[in-house]
Amino acid sequence: MLVDSHCHLQSLPAEERAAALDRARARGVEGFLVPGIRLDEAEEILRLCEAEAGVWCALGVHPHEAASWRDGDVERLRELLTHPKAVAVGECGLDFYYDHAPHETQERVLLEQLRLAVELGLPAVIHNRESSAEMTRLLCRPELARLVCDLHSFAGGAEMARELVPRGHYFGVSGMVTFPKADNVRSVLPEIPRERLLVETDTPYLAPVPHRGQRNEPAYVVEVAERLAVEVGLERSELERSSTEAFFRLFSKARLPDPEFDSGARPR
Repeated sequence: MLVDSHCHLQSLPAEERAAALDRARARGVEGFLVPGIRLDEAEEILRLCEAEAGVWCALGVHPHEAASWRDGDVERLRELLTHPKAVAVGECGLDFYYDHAPHETQERVLLEQLRLAVELGLPAVIHNRESSAEMTRLLCRPELARLVCDLHSFAGGAEMARELVPRGHYFGVSGMVTFPKADNVRSVLPEIPRERLLVETDTPYLAPVPHRGQRNEPAYVVEVAERLAVEVGLERSELERSSTEAFFRLFSKARLPDPEFDSGARPR
């Protein structure tokens, strides 16, 4: 069994989502975490989670959308996160590569979401691009000492990993691990305990080799797991087991099966 810990199913055409999930399930992928980007898509994501067994979500505001954050949004997010299938805050973070919002705005919006995660006892799904020093500084703030995060598609380097591993954080490995030039992704793996590694696709982005250049989908998390197993010296079955256990340990609100919804959802 595998879990795709980061797949933006809401970014696929609505009429193609069920087929994408079926292709993944046919390859042994039974769990899926759908991270939100904006609050105005949260209801759509929750409906998708209710309709599909083994699908959960994180809800929050991506740094690309930080400028859309308004007074009162933290209360709106708090209410959305009461849903049984909303198991984390996110995708939230910092992105200084694209600079869609001022850095100070991104930091303020991120901190509001992380404080909410601490208050609710939920993990956070973190986006970090060209902002590793600032992200590390924020995650090491004393007020966030109880926060545990999934550093999704981690490419932050060994120094960042060494700072954050002792704080209990988890690290998502995407299709980038298969890219010939992505030595920065592979070289950091010895710094991360195997029991803290998650596998993800970041659907519809970052399709792994041999699918690179195509639209990504959850079925391709199999290729990610296969390459990651080689890189960390595990049998594929061991990597599947450890990454799945890590997922349910981190996202402890997720249940498989979830009797409240799975009786009326499309089966796994």
